[in-house]
Amino acid sequence: MKMERSTLVFNVAGYSFLTLLSVMCLLPFLVIITGSLSSETEIISEGFKLIPDQFSLDAYRAMFTNPIQIYKAYEVTILITLIGTALGLFMTSMAGYVLSRKEFKYRNGLSFFIYFTTLFSGGLIPWYILIVNYLSLKDNYMALVIPSLLSAWNIILMKNFMKSIPDSIVESAKIDGAGDFKIYLKLILPLSTPGLATIGLFMALAYWNDWFTANLFITTESKFPLQFLLYKILASASVLKTSIAGNLSPNFKPPTETLKMAAAVVVTGPIILLYPFLQRYFVKGLTIGAVKG
Repeated sequence: MKMERSTLVFNVAGYSFLTLLSVMCLLPFLVIITGSLSSETEIISEGFKLIPDQFSLDAYRAMFTNPIQIYKAYEVTILITLIGTALGLFMTSMAGYVLSRKEFKYRNGLSFFIYFTTLFSGGLIPWYILIVNYLSLKDNYMALVIPSLLSAWNIILMKNFMKSIPDSIVESAKIDGAGDFKIYLKLILPLSTPGLATIGLFMALAYWNDWFTANLFITTESKFPLQFLLYKILASASVLKTSIAGNLSPNFKPPTETLKMAAAVVVTGPIILLYPFLQRYFVKGLTIGAVKG
């Protein structure tokens, strides 16, 4: 079947624009990768390049001279991400299911209160007092999990997604004698896989990239998550000289600029590799339920 000229021109222009946009999005990350593999003296004298003249692994050697700190930070971040995402998905999906049921007479009032929190916040100080004084989570791993368990945006998104599931499925299950929790667990959750994958990706990215919570509540170095360790490397030159350069020879000067790039590569690598496996669920989760009929 021959394609019309106007369609061909549109496809060529569209694909060209998207290709250019993709290249523009990839360029910063490519600069980070090549910067981490560049010589420190070249970056200082000539700046960052897409293709460096002098390749060097000094930044990675310096970073993994004391690998236990990096491995421990990875362990903390992976643990917090898995536990927080699993618990958050469970609680968010339960809230979304309850608020999506028409027979629940308080759903409009609760939905308003949840939405209200997106407009007004109690502030940082009351939040800090709640976590430290009332929940006693200072320097506790759960201080990295509990504050981000529930999000008003995720609950609203899950509620709207579950509203697209036909009511006849729930009604037929109730006729067969199934309770609400069994209906939620056996029917609603399997049908909500795209929505769960979408929200799960949001939550996993939030937990993986969170450094501010650790900055507020974590004081023990062995409990630092990976992003907070990266923050300390980027924010303080003294950290580079004490925790990294102290383990090397006295004549060695830590590659400060390239080390920043190497730290970014180490932190973002795993989550970038995870995204392609969730992409199809992510796209489906955003589009399903958009058209009902």
